Amino acid sequence: MSARAGLLVACLGLGAAPAAADDYGAMLGYLTQSRIEGTTFAGASGALALNVAAGDLNQQSNLRAIAIGTRALASADVRQTRRGDRATSPDAASAVIADRAFAGASGLAGINQASGRGNSAFNAVALALAQQGIRETDDDRALSAAFASAGQQHDFERGGATAGRRTASVDATALQGFEGVLQLNQVAGSANDTGNVMSMSLQSGP
Repeated sequence: MSARAGLLVACLGLGAAPAAADDYGAMLGYLTQSRIEGTTFAGASGALALNVAAGDLNQQSNLRAIAIGTRALASADVRQTRRGDRATSPDAASAVIADRAFAGASGLAGINQASGRGNSAFNAVALALAQQGIRETDDDRALSAAFASAGQQHDFERGGATAGRRTASVDATALQGFEGVLQLNQVAGSANDTGNVMSMSLQSGP
C-alpha cells in the first residue's frame, strides 16, 4: 500500500474527536485515531465485548467459553496470523478511552483498541463449573480442565516506520467504578502483539 495523506478515525461515543487548531502540518500527514468516549457501555452489565481499530491490517478478537455440567470443560484457543502484508505507517496514531466510557459497568468485559498498522490483540476467557463429586482427578489436574491459549505469528513488513507521535490513554473518569473482570488491550503504533488470558475451573457445592 502506498503512502497517503488523510485522516482515518474510528470513533465510538457521543462526541467528536477534538482537533488542534494550529496543527495544520499534521493534518497533511497520514493520521489514525480511535476513540471510545461519551457514555459508551456506561452502566452496562453482562458479557461485554468491544473491538475498535483505525489503520490497516489490525486483528482483534474476544473469546468467551463457559461450561457447566457433570464433566464441564471449557477452552478458548486463538491463532492470529498474517503473511506478506505491506502498509504505510501513520505519521501520528492515537488510541483514547475518554469521558465516562464503561463507568459503572459490571460483568465480563473485553476491550481491544488499536490505532496504527499490523497490530494483533485478543482477550480470552475459559470458565468451567463441574458438579460436586463428579471429578476423579486431584486438584492440580482439575484446575487444568479450563484452559486458554493463544499464539500470534506474522511476517509483517516493519521497515519504513516513521518517528511520528504515538498516544495511548485512558481518562480518569473512564472505567470508573467498574466491577468484575476487565480485559483491555490498547495500542497506538505498528506490529504490536498483545493479549489477555483468564482461565478458571471450579467445583460446585457448599
